[in-house]
Amino acid sequence: MPLCRAFAGRKANSPRKCNWSLPSQPSKPRARMCGQPKLTAHFSSQGCKTMQPFHAEIVSIGEELLSSESETLDTNSVYITQQLGGLGVRVLYKTTVGDDEARITEVLRIAMRRVPIIITTGGLGPTVDDMTRQAVANATNRPLVFHQSLLDEIAAKFARFNVRMSPNNRAQAMLPQDAVAISNPAGTAPGFYVEHEGAIIISLPGVPREVKAMLEQSVLPLLRERLGAPRVIKTRVLRTAGIGESHIDEQIGHLERLSNPTVGLNAHAGQTDIRITARAESEAEADALIAPVEAEIRAKIGEYIFGVGKESLEQALADVLVRSGVRAVIGELYTGGIVQRRLSKAVFPEGALQFADHAALERLRGDSQGDVRSACEQLAAALRTEYNADAALVVIAEADSSAMAVTDGERAYSRAYFYGTDVTTPDVPSGWAISMLWQLLKRRVAAQT
Repeated sequence: MPLCRAFAGRKANSPRKCNWSLPSQPSKPRARMCGQPKLTAHFSSQGCKTMQPFHAEIVSIGEELLSSESETLDTNSVYITQQLGGLGVRVLYKTTVGDDEARITEVLRIAMRRVPIIITTGGLGPTVDDMTRQAVANATNRPLVFHQSLLDEIAAKFARFNVRMSPNNRAQAMLPQDAVAISNPAGTAPGFYVEHEGAIIISLPGVPREVKAMLEQSVLPLLRERLGAPRVIKTRVLRTAGIGESHIDEQIGHLERLSNPTVGLNAHAGQTDIRITARAESEAEADALIAPVEAEIRAKIGEYIFGVGKESLEQALADVLVRSGVRAVIGELYTGGIVQRRLSKAVFPEGALQFADHAALERLRGDSQGDVRSACEQLAAALRTEYNADAALVVIAEADSSAMAVTDGERAYSRAYFYGTDVTTPDVPSGWAISMLWQLLKRRVAAQT
C-alpha cells in the first residue's frame, strides 16, 4: 500500500477519547514511501460515544469553488461520497472553504468535533495560497516538519518528465508532525493523513484524477483496514412514484436515523428512490438487516412503490396495462413529446397504448375553458371519448406552467406545476404524468379484484 509514515519524534500529547492504534514510532524523523509496518489500527471500544466511526465529512478547499466567475465544479466530493459508501461510511457533512488559513483551520476543528473521518481536497500545491498543510497543523496543535526524503521523491518525479523543479516545491515536503504521507501516482503533490483526539484527517490534492488514484490505491485500503470493513455491503433500492420526498420523509423519517442499515432518499424526475444499505459479514446477514426495514417502509407507503433496483416506471406502467387489459391514450401539447420518448423505453402490449394526433388535440383544446389544469381535465375526458379508450392521460406545457390529468371515466386526477417554484426540468412533470396513469390503472385493477 503506497503509504509512508513521516516520523517526527514524539506524538502530540493531547489526550484521546477514542484512538486509532498505531505502530510504535522511532525517535528520528524520517519519511518512507513503502515498507512501513502493517497498519493494524482500529477504533477503540472506549469513549467516542457521540461520534460513530462510519461517519465522515468532506472539506473542499479552494477559491475557485466559491467564485461566481469560476466554472469549476466540485466533482471530487461526489466521487469520494460514492467510494466511501462502498465501505459503509456515511458522509454527514460537505463543507467548501476558500484559500484562507484561519477559515480552513476553523472548519477542520469543527469537523473533528462531529465526525471521526475528515477528507480534504485541494490546497496542497507549492504556492502561497496552498494552505491546507498549515491549517491541518494548526487544527491539530502541532508544527510542520520538513522531510528531505519526501522532497527527493517529488524531485524524482520532475526529473522523470525533464521539468525543472521550483524552489517553492520544498513546501510540499512539509507535513504536520506525526503525519503519514500518501503517495500521488498521478501527480507531484503528495497527500497525507494525521490523527488527533480520535479523528483522522486525510488530505488530498484537488485535481480529480489525482484524487481518484490516491483514493483507490491508498485511502480506501487504509480505511478498509482501519474500520474493519465487512465482507458484504448490500443496498436495496425501493423506487417510488406519485409521492413527494417530503411526504415520504413524514412517513419513514425515523428510519433515516438508523446506522445499520442506513436509509436514504434520492429524488429525481418525479420519482424518489429509497436506498437501504446494510453492512454485514455475509449476504444472508445483510438481507436479515434489510428485511424488517423494507417491510416497515412497504407497510407505510407500499402503494407508491413501483419497483426495486433498476426497474423503471415506464415498464411498471406496461406491466399494469397487461394486468388490467386497459387501452389507454396519451396526448401531449407543447411538451416536445417527452412522455412518448420516455415510454418508448418499455415494451407495451400491442394496441394497449396509443398517442393522440396533434391536430386532434389542438381541435379539442379549442373547446376547453379555464386555466391550464382545467383544460387538461376537460381534454382528458374528451380524448378518452374521441379515441374510444378506457383511460386517457393529457399533458400540456405552457410558458410558465404545465399541467396533467388522467381519467378512466370513474376516477380522475390532475396536477399543475409552475416553473421556477416546484419544478425545474421537463422530466419532473413527465415523471408525475406517467406515475398518475400508473396509479390510476393500479387502482382500477384493485377495484376489479
